[in-house]
Amino acid sequence: MPEPERAPEKSIAVIGSGSEPHLALTIPLGKLIADSGFHLISGGGAGSMRAVSESFVSQAQRMGKCIGILPSSADCNTPEKRSLYCPPQNYPNDCIEICIRTHLPLSGAHGKETASRNHLVVLSADKIIALPGSEGTRCEIELALEYKKELLLLDPDGIWSDYYDLADHTSAMEQVAEWLGA
Repeated sequence: MPEPERAPEKSIAVIGSGSEPHLALTIPLGKLIADSGFHLISGGGAGSMRAVSESFVSQAQRMGKCIGILPSSADCNTPEKRSLYCPPQNYPNDCIEICIRTHLPLSGAHGKETASRNHLVVLSADKIIALPGSEGTRCEIELALEYKKELLLLDPDGIWSDYYDLADHTSAMEQVAEWLGA
């Protein structure tokens, strides 16, 4: 009797814009991650997070799950505030299969503070791919470097060039495949 196929053991986090989908990057990237046998982790929101998730879950033969690590819409410092817990509007996106709800409300320019779910996104992944984004993505890149995570900047426009001496970088999907070991 053949052994059942095993679930992936490694996860790739994709970080990027919460508003812009960057379809030229996210569609091939989601497919590549799915075809390479990884779980996908994101912040579970819109923009690049949703676009890469949609591409990932559309791959019928994939083994991995689409995981979203969600922020809280407000502080959960007291029992009263905890009883009102909810994620922000439009979280999770409709492609998330495993939803991890956090009590951590901070993001954007505050994304490196300890009350940000960005720490969980970075620490939960074996490797991290950064797409174009803004302050929240910058914070996640810096956290990945500080936590000494394997980081690839998929950066066709050079917006993350400040980090080129500190992390792998490319604009070519073929190099992403090599970096993933696919």
